[in-house]
Amino acid sequence: MIKTSIGSRLPDFPWDSLTGATALARSHPGGIVDLSVGTPVDEVPAVIRAALASEPAQAPGYPTTWGTPELREAAVEAMARRFGVTGLDPGAVLPTIGSKELVAWLPTLLGLGPDDLVVLPELAYPTYEVGARLAGAQWLRSDTTVALGPRRVRLLWINSPSNPTGRVLPPEHLRKMVDWAREQGAVVASDECYLALSGSGDVAEAASVLHPEVCGGSTEGLLAVHSLSKSSNLAGYRAGFVTGDPRLVAELLEVRKHAGMIMPRPVQAAMTAALRDDEHVHTQWARYRGRRERLRGALTAFGLTIEHSEAGLYLWATAGEHGRLTVDRLAAQGVLVAPGEFYGPAGANYVRVAATATDERVDAAAERLHAAR
Repeated sequence: MIKTSIGSRLPDFPWDSLTGATALARSHPGGIVDLSVGTPVDEVPAVIRAALASEPAQAPGYPTTWGTPELREAAVEAMARRFGVTGLDPGAVLPTIGSKELVAWLPTLLGLGPDDLVVLPELAYPTYEVGARLAGAQWLRSDTTVALGPRRVRLLWINSPSNPTGRVLPPEHLRKMVDWAREQGAVVASDECYLALSGSGDVAEAASVLHPEVCGGSTEGLLAVHSLSKSSNLAGYRAGFVTGDPRLVAELLEVRKHAGMIMPRPVQAAMTAALRDDEHVHTQWARYRGRRERLRGALTAFGLTIEHSEAGLYLWATAGEHGRLTVDRLAAQGVLVAPGEFYGPAGANYVRVAATATDERVDAAAERLHAAR
């Protein structure tokens, strides 16, 4: 296969390497329980489906890249209610076609190039690296600023709760990262895709980078990236947004207008409804929390040790062996998970287990793993 010059910069798609393990899991008499990908399986809430079919969603003309005023106001209000983020400017909210495309294209949209360094967490969502590659920028995996030396850091990615580990970074740690980035003149991009899937009450335990305790009351140099895929089951809608520093958001808006990166108008209506309703978010998080706990017990019984995994969708587990061996042993039980190496070299001896299966399938996986111990 001939790759284009851009394609040659990209790694092979990780999940393509799971063909053998998938076939093994599918051969189980009880069928496969696929816990390898974080894709929602529960229905889209009725309030969102109704908005998708509403009269405003039927407008035949082009939608605006900036999104409707109602959508931007709803995002600001949700950030305040759900995460204690106050003082946001609705003009500094920009809808995105899901969050993955924004993650992948952010270094390019910010004008990064070969002389610029993107810093990623040591264990990280693969698309952070892909974004650096697409921009032709350098990248480095590091959880400490000590290792960076004098290089020109232009973009620092934060992800809490983490994909893949479920680790939650405390506000004081986030504040140190923000302070350091501001000293360097670097942009901080905080991937907050799982922020709503944290805590047991109305206030999330994980903190947004835009929370006053973290940012000191200023959004300067900060971008928070949000997705409704997991909290509202809108993966199929491609509904996300970015907010933070008005200057940075304005730069992104200008480029996205030229590039035609526009969220469809019906999705804007659906997203507005989702941001205005918190009940379905609490319901969904309770589902995931229950599934995670059932899987936690089953994986432990199977001989795995769970690390981090405080919040979000995933359990980060190790059997003290290479993750591919663990993947195969679980696949023999009809349970498919992702090897930790997908998220960086530091994950070689781990697997990531997603709680994104129906209750029936999660219970089936738990029964099999308990029986196999």
